[in-house]
Amino acid sequence: MADDGKETAVNVRRQPEELPVIADGLGKKYRRGWALRETFLVIPNNRIVALIGPNGAGKSTLMGLITGLLRPTIGEITVFGDRPTGKGLHPSVSYLAQQKPLYQQFTVAETLKLGARTNPTWDQRYAEYLIGRAAVPMGAQVGTLSGGQRTRVALALALGKRPSLLVLDEPLADLDPLARETVLRTLIAEARTQGITVLLSSHVLAELEGVCDHLVLLHKGRVLMAGDVNRLSADGTPLGELALNRMRQAAQEEAA
Repeated sequence: MADDGKETAVNVRRQPEELPVIADGLGKKYRRGWALRETFLVIPNNRIVALIGPNGAGKSTLMGLITGLLRPTIGEITVFGDRPTGKGLHPSVSYLAQQKPLYQQFTVAETLKLGARTNPTWDQRYAEYLIGRAAVPMGAQVGTLSGGQRTRVALALALGKRPSLLVLDEPLADLDPLARETVLRTLIAEARTQGITVLLSSHVLAELEGVCDHLVLLHKGRVLMAGDVNRLSADGTPLGELALNRMRQAAQEEAA
């Protein structure tokens, strides 16, 4: 690696001093009712966070509030010390949804150029490095790529922004098991190398085992459990089993 003081494709970006997420009495209400309420939550720096919960638990709403795509009904949330405006992403946050909104007619190179035009913190060399590692042709149209390749392009677009927090909403759901494993392994390696906090929502608990070191468990719009996995599971209970046991307990308490 060069030592001339210039940034290279694999240099670690300097991180903000504030915590990635602090929620204080956070709640979001829609016409149908509360999607999230009484949420007190802290997400520390340099964690791979598993966001777990059944459908309707409030995961997407929480991610929407963190990314600034939604505004809270009550309470407060700060992202790296700033309050999301509800009008767009915080400069230090990247968000990747399951749908991976990419322009199918664009080439991979054109997709990266779009990233450069829309992100002031864009790192073209790093984005190209990620595409190169994935062996995706720069001249190929996005619509002709496999699902795994499109996901790698979407991740390069998200990581090329050089975020300090990467929010992922079921990003691997449309991939086959081998592609899921490959993409997840690459993503986590990059996150740890670059010092990025990752918030990863997934229904496949098995793929989070041994990957995530922090857990946020939601149930009916409330936080059931949150904290570092090694603290929550001092006896070595696997993350998935830990979450399922707590959800079963909550269901039994509700039925009593």
